[in-house]
Amino acid sequence: MTAAAEPSPELSIRAGRLDDLARIVDFNHRLAQESEGKALDHATLTAGVDALLRDPRLGRYFVAVAGDPAHGPVVGQLMVTSEWSDWRNGLFWWLQSVYVDAAWRGKGVFQLLLHRVIAHGRDAGAIGLRLYVESHNTRAQATYRKNGFVDAGYQVLERLPL
Repeated sequence: MTAAAEPSPELSIRAGRLDDLARIVDFNHRLAQESEGKALDHATLTAGVDALLRDPRLGRYFVAVAGDPAHGPVVGQLMVTSEWSDWRNGLFWWLQSVYVDAAWRGKGVFQLLLHRVIAHGRDAGAIGLRLYVESHNTRAQATYRKNGFVDAGYQVLERLPL
C-alpha cells in the first residue's frame, strides 16, 4: 500500500460560502456523472446547495482552496450532515458530496479535508463519521479504507418519491 500523498503547502481548508455556489454545483454535477453516470437537474441541485449554504442546520460544506484562502480556486469539497443515534446517544457526521478536481487528485486534498472534518467533529462532540459509496466505485472505497473507514455492515435503501 502506498503512503498518502502529503498535502500541498498551497492548500487550505475553509467553510463553504455563498460565493462558492457555482463551483460546488459544478463539482456535484461532475461527481454524479463520474461516480454514478447520472445527470442531475441543475435548478434542483443549485437550490439544494444554496439552501445548505444559507442554513447551517442542514449541514455544511468544507472546501479545499489553492493559493489565497480567501480568493483562491476551490479544488475540493466535502459536505457534512448529521444523524442522531439513540443507540449511542450521540451524533454521527455523514460525509457527502466528496469531490476533488481531477487535476488535484493524489495531492492530499481529501486527507486535508478529512482531517479538518475530524477535528471539527471532535470539537462539536460528534461520535463518528459515516459515508456511503457506490458499490462499483472501488477507487473511492480504497481511499476511504486507507483513511480508516470500514464496512459498517449496512445497506443503504431509499424510497423516492414519498
